[in-house]
Amino acid sequence: MSKSRFQLLLSFVTILGASSQVFAQWEALPEQAPAPADNPTTAAKIELGRSLFFDPRLSSTGTVSCNSCHNVMLGGDDNRPVSMGVHGKLGGRSAPTVWNAAFNSSQFWDGRAKSLEEQALGPITNPIEMGLKDHAVAIKRIRAIKGYTPMFNKAFGGKNAVTVDNLARAIAAYERTLITPNSPYDRYVKGDKSAMTAKQVKGMKIFASLGCTGCHMGAAFSGPSMAPGTGFFMKFPTYTNNKYVKKYALMADKGRADKHEWKVPTLRNIALTAPYFHNGSVDSLKEAVRVMARTQLDKKLNKAQVDKLVAFLNALTGEFPVQPMPRLPSTDGWTFTSK
Repeated sequence: MSKSRFQLLLSFVTILGASSQVFAQWEALPEQAPAPADNPTTAAKIELGRSLFFDPRLSSTGTVSCNSCHNVMLGGDDNRPVSMGVHGKLGGRSAPTVWNAAFNSSQFWDGRAKSLEEQALGPITNPIEMGLKDHAVAIKRIRAIKGYTPMFNKAFGGKNAVTVDNLARAIAAYERTLITPNSPYDRYVKGDKSAMTAKQVKGMKIFASLGCTGCHMGAAFSGPSMAPGTGFFMKFPTYTNNKYVKKYALMADKGRADKHEWKVPTLRNIALTAPYFHNGSVDSLKEAVRVMARTQLDKKLNKAQVDKLVAFLNALTGEFPVQPMPRLPSTDGWTFTSK
């Protein structure tokens, strides 16, 4: 082979390799979430989990359900800077979206829960969120609601199925159905080049060229695929010599292990989940983009860049499965305040 032909071949291989890396960078969202071996998803579990997710009787006041902070009729959060729990108490962090949370390898902003099952139990006994004394009280309440027993038995088989672990498994099974595929971005990367506007495509290229994909990669734009329970964490803010750190109190909460580390959140449906960041301090997506560029990449963006990036982020809004409101099992002739 001549030297010129060899150089031409080498150039072609280099270009092909670069193209494959760019292609691999963009992943469509799967239409189903993986389930752990000890909690396969079934229709009966989903039905039970949906009821538990919407049931405010899992709170001490009977006023707060999982859906109160993770509203599946909206963007899977509550659009508040921080969530409101029992007795009007306010939490310290913004509620992350429950949509596509099944693709996270850990849960909560600091990744302290290794699974959806573990996460489901946390708010129930949190004194600010749902406020029950302990999980024994929670399961005692569920057992007292007679209509739940056959639902648990159907979902998990046999008798005596009303347990704390099964409560968590059912809620997690329901949450694994909260997937929003087929966004304009998904259709685009699958080959429909008309699915995104020219502005969105330009924003997508800016997103990659700036280095945003260094953290927001993968199908959920929340990091690489990792073993369950490991989590993908980044320091935030990384660059602190800017006006945003003080303006939005970005260092007041030290995050995971007091290191200002946070689980990288999904960017799916990000246009629907304002306000932004762990403390809900930024009201608009445009401002959030500017803050991220400055604090994480040490870059100042011009208006055109911001507009195109926001256009691309809007292309990550997917299709939402219909959420029928469950008819909750009733308490006949009594309430928990009289028990």
